[in-house]
Amino acid sequence: MIKVWDYLKEYEELREEVLGEIDSVFRGGTLVFGPKTTEFEEKFSTYCDSEFGLGVSCGTDALYVAMMALGIGSGDEVITVSNTAVPTCTAISMTGATPVFTEIDEYSLMDVSKLENVITDRTTAIVPVHLFGQTCDMDSINEIAKKHNLKVIEDCAQSHGATYKGKKAGSLGDVGCFSFYPTKIFGAYGDGGFITTDDEELYDKMNRMRFFGMERKKMSSGHWNGKYYALERSELTCNTRLHEVQAAILLVKLKHIDEWINRRREIAKRYDKELVGLLDLPKEFEHNRHAYYIYVVAHKDRDRIMDELQKRDIHLNISYPWPVHTMIGYEHLGWKDGDLPITEQRANEIFSLPMYPTLTDDEQTIVIESIKEII
Repeated sequence: MIKVWDYLKEYEELREEVLGEIDSVFRGGTLVFGPKTTEFEEKFSTYCDSEFGLGVSCGTDALYVAMMALGIGSGDEVITVSNTAVPTCTAISMTGATPVFTEIDEYSLMDVSKLENVITDRTTAIVPVHLFGQTCDMDSINEIAKKHNLKVIEDCAQSHGATYKGKKAGSLGDVGCFSFYPTKIFGAYGDGGFITTDDEELYDKMNRMRFFGMERKKMSSGHWNGKYYALERSELTCNTRLHEVQAAILLVKLKHIDEWINRRREIAKRYDKELVGLLDLPKEFEHNRHAYYIYVVAHKDRDRIMDELQKRDIHLNISYPWPVHTMIGYEHLGWKDGDLPITEQRANEIFSLPMYPTLTDDEQTIVIESIKEII
């Protein structure tokens, strides 16, 4: 069987080191907000070219905390795209704000030429989704945001290590929000999320908001020395933390992220060469270094191709078959089929080929030759 994603071979390579780090956490006596979390927050922030960073429970929480800290709430509108994982919009809705969708471009990214068409006097923020492993046109987005006094919250769930004009995803807006869901370019062995920013005041606020308004979270000689803030009414808090065990695992994996991205790019380059003319292949934006979270292709005969590949024990997926604006849960927003024709057409044709660093050359050959035979 060839899977679209697999972590087991990676785990076998890292097993001894990962288990050693987990054991050190258990023996260290601190399971939440311990030294591994602190070390990881410092190192991953640096990796992302950001001054500050904090771990949270998942990518959805990262978006939610960031938006709440920026004052986004009921009555506000937040612009994003519809070809995204639904948590992007879930986080917007959790604040009380309304997601507003704009069209995508040839890279499956936010079409900046149409962005201003959906800005209203209720718009407070833009959430560009760095989809499939590459970043949006951030200079243009930031210029538009500045013109209209809007905040920019990067959804970096699929773009760890991707760069735009030499700068990492997560360092290009007011805030960057990451997911460490296991399938990601840089995934934990469980859930996790992260927020990056260069704004120290905003960082301090988010740091409080993620844990009941608490500034410090340590025990000393059996006495609690934490401090609760007298929070503003708008500064609602929650309980969302990156667990110490996951931080320890991510520290092990952080040492390998660049070599893994290089391997992803090698796999993508071979797909590009072998499948040209057979499928609509992904395009790399000229200012980007694509990290290839997934390798997304398109074909009008997608369903037949995927069925035939499955018969050969090659299992693929679709990211994403249903644009958010067409989902029942968002029908109250009044969007309908045909409102975003490019987004909808792409959703009917796209599918993802196997893409992960431990995919072997022989496995990729089987995938490529099978596609050639079927098409």
